[in-house]
Amino acid sequence: MAFDVIVIGLGGMGSAAAYHLAARGQRVLGLEKFGPAHDRGSSHGGSRIIRQSYFEDPAYVPLLLRAYELWERLARDSGRDVYRLTGGLFIGPPDSLTVAGSLRASRQWDLPHELLDEHEIRARFPNFTPDPGDIALYEDKAGFARPELTVQAHLDLAGSAGATLRFGEEVAGWSATPDGVTVRTAAGVYTAGQLVICPGAWAPQLLAQFGIPITVERQVLYWLDPIGGTAAFEDHPIFIDEDSSGIQSYGFPAIDGPRGGVKVAFFRKGVECTPETIDRTVGDREIHEMRTRAAELIPRLDGPCLHSATCMYSNTPDQHFVIARHPDSVNVTVACGFSGHGFKFVPVVGEILADLALSGATAHPISLFDPRRLVTA
Repeated sequence: MAFDVIVIGLGGMGSAAAYHLAARGQRVLGLEKFGPAHDRGSSHGGSRIIRQSYFEDPAYVPLLLRAYELWERLARDSGRDVYRLTGGLFIGPPDSLTVAGSLRASRQWDLPHELLDEHEIRARFPNFTPDPGDIALYEDKAGFARPELTVQAHLDLAGSAGATLRFGEEVAGWSATPDGVTVRTAAGVYTAGQLVICPGAWAPQLLAQFGIPITVERQVLYWLDPIGGTAAFEDHPIFIDEDSSGIQSYGFPAIDGPRGGVKVAFFRKGVECTPETIDRTVGDREIHEMRTRAAELIPRLDGPCLHSATCMYSNTPDQHFVIARHPDSVNVTVACGFSGHGFKFVPVVGEILADLALSGATAHPISLFDPRRLVTA
Protein backbone atom coordinates (compact mmCIF):
# COMPACT_ATOMS: atom_id res chain seq x y z
CA MET A 1 0.00 0.00 0.00
CA ALA A 2 1.27 3.47 -0.86
CA PHE A 3 1.27 6.14 1.86
CA ASP A 4 1.22 9.90 1.76
CA VAL A 5 2.62 10.41 5.26
CA ILE A 6 4.40 8.16 7.75
CA VAL A 7 4.23 9.11 11.44
CA ILE A 8 6.94 7.69 13.71
CA GLY A 9 5.82 7.53 17.35
CA LEU A 10 2.15 7.30 18.32
CA GLY A 11 2.20 8.82 21.79
CA GLY A 12 0.50 12.11 22.56
CA MET A 13 1.82 14.16 19.63
CA GLY A 14 2.09 11.36 17.09
CA SER A 15 -1.42 10.04 17.68
CA ALA A 16 -2.81 13.56 17.24
CA ALA A 17 -0.79 14.08 14.07
CA ALA A 18 -2.00 10.77 12.62
CA TYR A 19 -5.58 11.77 13.32
CA HIS A 20 -5.35 15.25 11.83
CA LEU A 21 -3.58 13.97 8.73
CA ALA A 22 -6.03 11.12 8.18
CA ALA A 23 -8.97 13.48 8.74
CA ARG A 24 -7.63 15.58 5.86
CA GLY A 25 -7.76 12.61 3.53
CA GLN A 26 -4.11 11.57 3.70
CA ARG A 27 -3.05 7.94 3.48
CA VAL A 28 -1.29 7.65 6.84
CA LEU A 29 0.98 4.96 8.26
CA GLY A 30 1.66 5.22 11.98
CA LEU A 31 4.53 3.25 13.56
CA GLU A 32 4.88 2.69 17.30
CA LYS A 33 7.56 0.73 19.16
CA PHE A 34 5.19 -0.27 21.97
CA GLY A 35 1.45 -0.88 22.23
CA PRO A 36 -1.31 1.74 21.98
CA ALA A 37 -1.46 4.26 24.86
CA HIS A 38 1.53 2.62 26.56
CA ASP A 39 3.25 3.59 29.81
CA ARG A 40 6.90 3.53 28.73
CA GLY A 41 7.33 7.15 27.66
CA SER A 42 5.69 10.43 28.62
CA SER A 43 1.98 10.15 27.73
CA HIS A 44 0.68 8.21 30.73
CA GLY A 45 0.00 8.59 34.45
CA GLY A 46 -3.74 9.19 34.44
CA SER A 47 -3.76 12.98 34.35
CA ARG A 48 -1.96 16.04 33.00
CA ILE A 49 -2.59 19.66 33.98
CA ILE A 50 -4.16 21.97 31.42
CA ARG A 51 -4.12 25.75 31.98
CA GLN A 52 -4.11 29.02 30.07
CA SER A 53 -2.35 31.41 32.51
CA TYR A 54 0.97 30.18 31.21
CA PHE A 55 3.92 31.14 33.37
CA GLU A 56 6.46 29.59 30.97
CA ASP A 57 5.88 32.32 28.36
CA PRO A 58 2.81 34.33 27.27
CA ALA A 59 3.65 33.37 23.68
CA TYR A 60 2.06 29.96 24.34
CA VAL A 61 -1.38 31.38 25.10
CA PRO A 62 -2.75 31.59 21.52
CA LEU A 63 -1.86 27.92 21.06
CA LEU A 64 -3.61 27.08 24.33
CA LEU A 65 -6.77 28.87 23.27
CA ARG A 66 -6.87 26.78 20.11
CA ALA A 67 -5.96 23.63 22.06
CA TYR A 68 -8.98 24.14 24.31
CA GLU A 69 -11.24 24.28 21.25
CA LEU A 70 -9.73 21.04 20.02
CA TRP A 71 -9.99 19.37 23.43
CA GLU A 72 -13.72 20.02 23.30
CA ARG A 73 -13.94 18.69 19.74
CA LEU A 74 -11.98 15.57 20.67
CA ALA A 75 -14.26 14.89 23.64
CA ARG A 76 -17.33 15.29 21.44
CA ASP A 77 -16.06 13.27 18.48
CA SER A 78 -14.63 10.44 20.57
CA GLY A 79 -17.33 10.29 23.23
CA ARG A 80 -14.61 10.13 25.88
CA ASP A 81 -13.99 12.34 28.94
CA VAL A 82 -10.54 13.32 27.73
CA TYR A 83 -10.43 16.49 29.82
CA ARG A 84 -12.15 18.23 32.71
CA LEU A 85 -12.08 21.79 34.01
CA THR A 86 -11.64 21.98 37.79
CA GLY A 87 -10.11 25.42 38.29
CA GLY A 88 -6.43 25.89 39.06
CA LEU A 89 -4.56 27.43 41.97
CA PHE A 90 -1.01 28.66 41.31
CA ILE A 91 0.68 29.42 44.63
CA GLY A 92 3.96 30.96 45.70
CA PRO A 93 5.75 34.15 46.69
CA PRO A 94 4.52 37.17 44.72
CA ASP A 95 7.75 37.31 42.69
CA SER A 96 7.87 33.57 41.96
CA LEU A 97 7.71 32.29 38.40
CA THR A 98 4.53 30.37 39.20
CA VAL A 99 2.63 33.46 40.37
CA ALA A 100 4.30 36.35 38.54
CA GLY A 101 4.56 34.44 35.27
CA SER A 102 0.92 33.32 35.42
CA LEU A 103 -0.16 36.87 36.16
CA ARG A 104 1.88 38.26 33.27
CA ALA A 105 0.28 35.85 30.79
CA SER A 106 -3.20 36.50 32.18
CA ARG A 107 -2.86 40.25 31.90
CA GLN A 108 -1.25 40.20 28.46
CA TRP A 109 -4.02 38.06 26.99
CA ASP A 110 -6.87 39.35 29.14
CA LEU A 111 -7.53 35.93 30.65
CA PRO A 112 -10.05 35.76 33.50
CA HIS A 113 -8.27 35.26 36.81
CA GLU A 114 -8.28 36.18 40.50
CA LEU A 115 -5.46 37.02 42.88
CA LEU A 116 -5.81 35.61 46.40
CA ASP A 117 -3.74 36.42 49.46
CA GLU A 118 -2.73 33.85 52.04
CA HIS A 119 -5.90 34.26 54.10
CA GLU A 120 -8.19 34.13 51.07
CA ILE A 121 -6.51 30.90 49.90
CA ARG A 122 -7.18 29.27 53.27
CA ALA A 123 -10.77 30.53 53.38
CA ARG A 124 -11.77 29.39 49.89
CA PHE A 125 -9.64 26.25 49.75
CA PRO A 126 -9.34 24.98 53.32
CA ASN A 127 -7.19 21.99 52.38
CA PHE A 128 -4.29 24.36 51.67
CA THR A 129 -1.88 25.90 54.19
CA PRO A 130 0.26 28.27 52.12
CA ASP A 131 3.49 29.68 53.52
CA PRO A 132 3.31 33.13 55.16
CA GLY A 133 3.32 35.82 52.49
CA ASP A 134 2.35 33.48 49.66
CA ILE A 135 -0.34 34.52 47.22
CA ALA A 136 -2.12 32.62 44.46
CA LEU A 137 -3.52 33.20 41.02
CA TYR A 138 -6.77 31.30 40.54
CA GLU A 139 -7.80 30.36 37.01
CA ASP A 140 -11.28 28.98 36.51
CA LYS A 141 -10.44 27.38 33.13
CA ALA A 142 -7.62 25.20 34.42
CA GLY A 143 -8.10 21.47 34.86
CA PHE A 144 -6.66 18.19 33.64
CA ALA A 145 -6.48 15.95 30.61
CA ARG A 146 -6.49 12.16 30.65
CA PRO A 147 -3.37 11.15 28.67
CA GLU A 148 -4.17 7.50 28.01
CA LEU A 149 -7.76 8.31 26.99
CA THR A 150 -6.50 11.13 24.78
CA VAL A 151 -3.98 8.98 22.94
CA GLN A 152 -6.51 6.20 22.46
CA ALA A 153 -9.17 8.65 21.27
CA HIS A 154 -6.83 10.09 18.63
CA LEU A 155 -5.76 6.59 17.55
CA ASP A 156 -9.35 5.41 17.22
CA LEU A 157 -10.36 8.48 15.25
CA ALA A 158 -7.28 8.15 13.03
CA GLY A 159 -8.14 4.51 12.35
CA SER A 160 -11.74 5.41 11.58
CA ALA A 161 -10.45 7.99 9.07
CA GLY A 162 -8.42 5.32 7.29
CA ALA A 163 -4.98 5.46 8.94
CA THR A 164 -2.93 2.25 9.12
CA LEU A 165 -1.49 1.95 12.64
CA ARG A 166 1.20 -0.61 13.44
CA PHE A 167 2.21 -1.32 17.04
CA GLY A 168 5.17 -3.26 18.38
CA GLU A 169 7.12 -2.22 15.30
CA GLU A 170 10.30 -0.33 16.15
CA VAL A 171 11.87 1.97 13.56
CA ALA A 172 15.42 0.93 12.69
CA GLY A 173 16.18 3.94 10.52
CA TRP A 174 14.87 6.44 8.03
CA SER A 175 16.11 8.49 5.09
CA ALA A 176 14.81 11.31 2.96
CA THR A 177 15.42 12.51 -0.58
CA PRO A 178 13.72 15.28 -2.56
CA ASP A 179 11.37 12.60 -3.90
CA GLY A 180 10.14 11.22 -0.57
CA VAL A 181 11.06 9.26 2.54
CA THR A 182 11.92 5.67 3.40
CA VAL A 183 11.44 4.11 6.83
CA ARG A 184 12.92 0.75 7.84
CA THR A 185 11.63 -1.60 10.54
CA ALA A 186 12.23 -5.27 11.24
CA ALA A 187 8.94 -5.99 9.50
CA GLY A 188 9.62 -4.13 6.28
CA VAL A 189 10.50 -0.99 4.36
CA TYR A 190 7.91 1.74 3.86
CA THR A 191 7.89 4.76 1.58
CA ALA A 192 5.83 7.94 1.55
CA GLY A 193 5.91 11.50 0.41
CA GLN A 194 6.25 12.95 3.93
CA LEU A 195 7.57 11.87 7.31
CA VAL A 196 6.49 13.18 10.73
CA ILE A 197 8.73 12.20 13.64
CA CYS A 198 7.35 12.38 17.21
CA PRO A 199 10.00 10.41 19.12
CA GLY A 200 9.49 11.60 22.71
CA ALA A 201 12.36 10.41 24.91
CA TRP A 202 13.86 8.55 21.93
CA ALA A 203 14.65 11.85 20.19
CA PRO A 204 18.42 11.72 20.86
CA GLN A 205 18.66 8.43 18.93
CA LEU A 206 16.20 9.04 16.10
CA LEU A 207 17.19 12.66 15.54
CA ALA A 208 20.94 12.55 16.17
CA GLN A 209 21.68 14.11 12.78
CA PHE A 210 19.67 17.21 13.67
CA GLY A 211 22.11 18.29 16.37
CA ILE A 212 19.26 19.27 18.71
CA PRO A 213 20.44 19.05 22.34
CA ILE A 214 17.83 17.12 24.34
CA THR A 215 18.32 15.76 27.84
CA VAL A 216 16.02 12.99 29.06
CA GLU A 217 15.07 13.05 32.75
CA ARG A 218 13.37 10.51 34.98
CA GLN A 219 10.38 11.95 36.83
CA VAL A 220 8.21 10.32 39.50
CA LEU A 221 4.44 10.49 40.04
CA TYR A 222 2.88 9.67 43.42
CA TRP A 223 -0.65 8.82 44.52
CA LEU A 224 -1.14 9.61 48.22
CA ASP A 225 -4.00 8.35 50.40
CA PRO A 226 -5.45 11.44 52.14
CA ILE A 227 -6.09 11.39 55.85
CA GLY A 228 -9.86 11.12 56.25
CA GLY A 229 -10.39 9.83 52.71
CA THR A 230 -10.73 11.37 49.27
CA ALA A 231 -14.11 13.11 49.69
CA ALA A 232 -12.53 16.50 50.47
CA PHE A 233 -10.46 16.25 47.28
CA GLU A 234 -13.15 15.35 44.78
CA ASP A 235 -14.34 18.93 44.14
CA HIS A 236 -10.87 20.39 44.17
CA PRO A 237 -8.67 22.49 41.89
CA ILE A 238 -5.48 21.35 40.27
CA PHE A 239 -2.57 23.21 41.82
CA ILE A 240 1.04 24.21 41.28
CA ASP A 241 2.99 25.41 44.31
CA GLU A 242 6.42 27.03 44.30
CA ASP A 243 8.37 27.20 47.53
CA SER A 244 10.87 29.88 48.57
CA SER A 245 13.73 27.97 46.95
CA GLY A 246 11.97 27.84 43.58
CA ILE A 247 11.01 24.15 43.68
CA GLN A 248 7.60 23.51 42.14
CA SER A 249 5.21 20.72 43.09
CA TYR A 250 1.78 20.05 41.66
CA GLY A 251 -1.31 17.98 42.18
CA PHE A 252 -4.81 17.02 41.14
CA PRO A 253 -8.25 16.34 42.57
CA ALA A 254 -9.14 12.79 43.59
CA ILE A 255 -10.30 11.59 40.18
CA ASP A 256 -10.09 7.81 40.46
CA GLY A 257 -12.52 6.96 43.25
CA PRO A 258 -12.13 6.37 46.99
CA ARG A 259 -9.08 4.09 46.59
CA GLY A 260 -7.42 6.09 43.83
CA GLY A 261 -5.70 8.60 46.09
CA VAL A 262 -4.53 12.08 45.14
CA LYS A 263 -1.80 12.40 42.54
CA VAL A 264 1.11 14.75 43.33
CA ALA A 265 4.62 15.24 41.96
CA PHE A 266 7.59 17.54 41.82
CA PHE A 267 8.08 19.50 38.61
CA ARG A 268 11.60 19.38 37.14
CA LYS A 269 13.19 17.50 39.99
CA GLY A 270 14.42 14.53 38.06
CA VAL A 271 17.68 12.76 37.25
CA GLU A 272 19.16 12.30 33.81
CA CYS A 273 18.50 8.96 32.14
CA THR A 274 17.80 7.29 28.83
CA PRO A 275 14.78 5.16 27.89
CA GLU A 276 17.04 2.14 28.29
CA THR A 277 18.58 3.07 31.66
CA ILE A 278 15.63 4.68 33.49
CA ASP A 279 15.10 3.24 36.97
CA ARG A 280 11.42 2.31 37.16
CA THR A 281 11.64 1.55 40.90
CA VAL A 282 10.64 4.40 43.24
CA GLY A 283 12.58 4.40 46.50
CA ASP A 284 11.41 5.05 50.06
CA ARG A 285 13.50 8.21 50.28
CA GLU A 286 11.75 9.66 47.22
CA ILE A 287 8.34 8.83 48.65
CA HIS A 288 9.25 10.42 52.00
CA GLU A 289 10.43 13.62 50.32
CA MET A 290 7.21 13.91 48.31
CA ARG A 291 4.97 13.17 51.29
CA THR A 292 6.80 15.76 53.40
CA ARG A 293 6.41 18.52 50.81
CA ALA A 294 2.79 17.62 50.04
CA ALA A 295 1.87 17.64 53.75
CA GLU A 296 3.47 21.07 54.24
CA LEU A 297 1.07 22.52 51.70
CA ILE A 298 -1.90 20.20 52.31
CA PRO A 299 -1.70 18.53 55.75
CA ARG A 300 -4.35 15.95 54.86
CA LEU A 301 -1.98 14.49 52.26
CA ASP A 302 0.27 13.12 55.00
CA GLY A 303 -1.03 9.65 54.33
CA PRO A 304 0.63 6.58 52.82
CA CYS A 305 1.68 6.37 49.20
CA LEU A 306 -0.72 4.04 47.43
CA HIS A 307 1.45 3.66 44.37
CA SER A 308 3.94 5.51 42.21
CA ALA A 309 5.12 5.56 38.61
CA THR A 310 7.91 6.98 36.50
CA CYS A 311 7.83 8.91 33.27
CA MET A 312 10.35 10.85 31.20
CA TYR A 313 10.77 14.52 30.35
CA SER A 314 12.65 15.34 27.14
CA ASN A 315 14.15 18.74 27.89
CA THR A 316 15.64 21.33 25.58
CA PRO A 317 18.14 23.78 27.09
CA ASP A 318 15.56 26.60 27.19
CA GLN A 319 12.61 24.27 27.95
CA HIS A 320 10.73 25.40 24.84
CA PHE A 321 9.50 22.90 22.26
CA VAL A 322 10.94 21.88 18.90
CA ILE A 323 8.31 21.87 16.15
CA ALA A 324 9.52 22.46 12.60
CA ARG A 325 10.15 21.20 9.13
CA HIS A 326 13.64 19.76 8.82
CA PRO A 327 15.82 22.67 7.62
CA ASP A 328 17.43 20.46 4.98
CA SER A 329 14.44 18.40 3.88
CA VAL A 330 11.00 19.42 2.70
CA ASN A 331 9.85 15.87 3.42
CA VAL A 332 10.49 15.67 7.19
CA THR A 333 8.69 17.36 10.09
CA VAL A 334 9.81 16.99 13.70
CA ALA A 335 8.09 17.50 17.08
CA CYS A 336 10.15 16.85 20.20
CA GLY A 337 11.69 18.40 23.32
CA PHE A 338 8.39 19.13 25.05
CA SER A 339 10.25 19.58 28.33
CA GLY A 340 7.60 18.33 30.70
CA HIS A 341 4.86 20.80 29.76
CA GLY A 342 3.68 19.65 26.36
CA PHE A 343 0.69 17.39 26.85
CA LYS A 344 -1.89 20.17 27.19
CA PHE A 345 -0.93 21.17 23.62
CA VAL A 346 -1.43 17.71 22.10
CA PRO A 347 -4.52 18.51 19.97
CA VAL A 348 -3.09 21.71 18.50
CA VAL A 349 0.35 20.19 17.92
CA GLY A 350 -1.36 17.50 15.87
CA GLU A 351 -3.00 20.22 13.81
CA ILE A 352 0.31 22.06 13.39
CA LEU A 353 2.14 18.93 12.29
CA ALA A 354 -0.51 18.22 9.68
CA ASP A 355 -0.13 21.79 8.40
CA LEU A 356 3.66 21.52 8.18
CA ALA A 357 3.65 18.10 6.53
CA LEU A 358 1.13 19.09 3.88
CA SER A 359 2.07 22.69 3.10
CA GLY A 360 5.34 23.44 4.86
CA ALA A 361 3.79 26.21 6.93
CA THR A 362 1.16 26.86 9.58
CA ALA A 363 -0.88 29.85 10.63
CA HIS A 364 -0.16 29.03 14.27
CA PRO A 365 2.62 31.04 15.97
CA ILE A 366 5.50 28.57 16.31
CA SER A 367 8.61 30.71 15.80
CA LEU A 368 9.54 30.07 19.45
CA PHE A 369 9.98 26.38 18.56
CA ASP A 370 12.47 26.77 15.70
CA PRO A 371 15.30 24.27 16.36
CA ARG A 372 17.89 26.60 14.84
CA ARG A 373 17.91 28.51 18.13
CA LEU A 374 19.49 25.45 19.77
CA VAL A 375 22.01 24.33 17.17
CA THR A 376 25.48 25.77 17.54
CA ALA A 377 27.72 26.14 14.52
